[in-house]
Amino acid sequence: MQLEKLFNMQQALDQHIEEKHELQNEELFNRKVLALLVELGELANETRCFKFWSIKPSSEKSIVLEEFVDGIHFILSLGIECGFQNLKYAMNNEPPGSGVSDQFLLIYESVNNFKNSKNEHDFKVLLESYLQLGTLLGITYEEMEKAYFAKNEVNYQRQQNNY
Repeated sequence: MQLEKLFNMQQALDQHIEEKHELQNEELFNRKVLALLVELGELANETRCFKFWSIKPSSEKSIVLEEFVDGIHFILSLGIECGFQNLKYAMNNEPPGSGVSDQFLLIYESVNNFKNSKNEHDFKVLLESYLQLGTLLGITYEEMEKAYFAKNEVNYQRQQNNY
């Protein structure tokens, strides 16, 4: 995965949004954290991984992938806020040993840890655990990247249409 390219694209989108909405002097970190948590909940809802009381299956992969990519946008944006866009990241191709529900809980915990510390280690844990969730959901790095590019374009179009 070309994380450097994704970070650059996210930085340009963030700058565009901040200029358009005159947010250059606003503190956006906590709002981005909340946005990530909301997106994470939306993703969990589409996977239905926690709905032990229901036999209805997960949403189709394209919907899960779109929700997943929304989370990538906010994670990258948070990393940029803290200056972590130029770090080197090791891409772990092995899915974690835990199940999907446990991975969601780990990510919620990772978001909170990073929110409180704003340090490089906790950011890497958050990013890597989120990408591992994608792997658990059957999403390849190539699919993640392609979906990110497409959603980034949609986000620009939304800004042009006063979304």
